[in-house]
Amino acid sequence: MRNAVALSILLALAGCTALARPATRRFADDLSSSILDQNDPATVRDGAPAYLLAIDALIEGDPENTELLLTGARLYGAYASAFVEDEARAQLQWSRAFDYARRALCLEVQRTCDAVDLPFEAFSASLEAVGRSDAQTLYGFGAAWAGWVQVHSDDWGAVAELPKIEALMRRIVALDETVDHGGAHLYLGVLLTQRPASLGGRPEEGREHFERAVALSQDRNLMAKVLFARSYARLVFDRPLYEALLLDVIGADPKAPGLTLSNTLAREQARRLLDEADDYF
Repeated sequence: MRNAVALSILLALAGCTALARPATRRFADDLSSSILDQNDPATVRDGAPAYLLAIDALIEGDPENTELLLTGARLYGAYASAFVEDEARAQLQWSRAFDYARRALCLEVQRTCDAVDLPFEAFSASLEAVGRSDAQTLYGFGAAWAGWVQVHSDDWGAVAELPKIEALMRRIVALDETVDHGGAHLYLGVLLTQRPASLGGRPEEGREHFERAVALSQDRNLMAKVLFARSYARLVFDRPLYEALLLDVIGADPKAPGLTLSNTLAREQARRLLDEADDYF
């Protein structure tokens, strides 16, 4: 029934998008909120595919709407991260997210869009011309890009893009570190803790970014603490910090605007990671 209702909305909106674009945008915003504020992951898992099709239809009718493109990128990425276990399907979902985000980037930040496939120096230089007003678009693209690289981690060509993603996230921090509750700091924290210091990693700098992400979200983004524990505390063998972060997550109220679904999933991950502590320490 849920899918049937969603598809009915999809068909109705697909026929009137050109006449009611403001209403379409409101629907997309409300749709995104209804998913991200859901505290029952199973409901999202079962119903989200129909809503993703609705977003596809809205974008088809308004293909140069940056807000719709970024919403599509975010929802496809969130769905793939949380619910898609099959590698081939995950790659398809993240490819759709990346395509939408790059189209948004090309509409808003043409110079950086043109430099995505250029060498690092040219790409990095393009970021210097990006202003604060484009930080949200830049972040939406960077998040989708990072997800795309993650599901193509066996492709050295994809992994070679990580320095560009790091440069992009650093630029966002410089422009507006509050975007997505400090999300750029969170990505930097993960990127800098991929390897121990002895192998070229920068775990202590990564810790600073994790701590800043937690602070900017005012402790509401529980996934930030899960990633802090998994990426940093485990890397440096700090079991007290690892357990403290995960216990904080388990004991926290997951309800927060735009973060409820993520927080609910974070609590599930925290319990699992806490159970696995003896495997790592």
